[in-house]
Amino acid sequence: MGNICRSPTAEGVFKAKLQKNKLLDTIHVDSAGTHNYHPNSPPDSRSQMHALKRGYDLSHLRARAVNEIDFENFDLLLTMDWGNRAVLEQRCPPHLQHKIRGFAEFLKTSKATVIPDPYYGDEKNFEHVLDLVEEASEGLMTFVIKKVHGHD
Repeated sequence: MGNICRSPTAEGVFKAKLQKNKLLDTIHVDSAGTHNYHPNSPPDSRSQMHALKRGYDLSHLRARAVNEIDFENFDLLLTMDWGNRAVLEQRCPPHLQHKIRGFAEFLKTSKATVIPDPYYGDEKNFEHVLDLVEEASEGLMTFVIKKVHGHD
């Protein structure tokens, strides 16, 4: 939504997975919010703290809102929940709707259908988001590797 909690966490975690798989120079990842609540702000300090405990440095990331050109430039636009998905679907040109998916679709074992917003929660909410983001990032990595190697 505001690009300070879930999305930058996912960006940082997924970039670390890409680097581990030597794909960081091949795959472009960026996070953005559906609302421009915190332009150019760093990720929430709680998101940064919990991510850093797991080895993910989010401090260099800055919030931005989704731009119209993002619909053209990116192969996937992953949303964290149904409300943000609805906002993107309303803004996205009809011929590019297929690019919008839920990040939770890439979860391997968890049955969650969304990545919940931890903003108004406590420590355990931020840890839970990290758990889900790490798991979904593994599923997304499998998907990306298949695409890169030409297997659909």
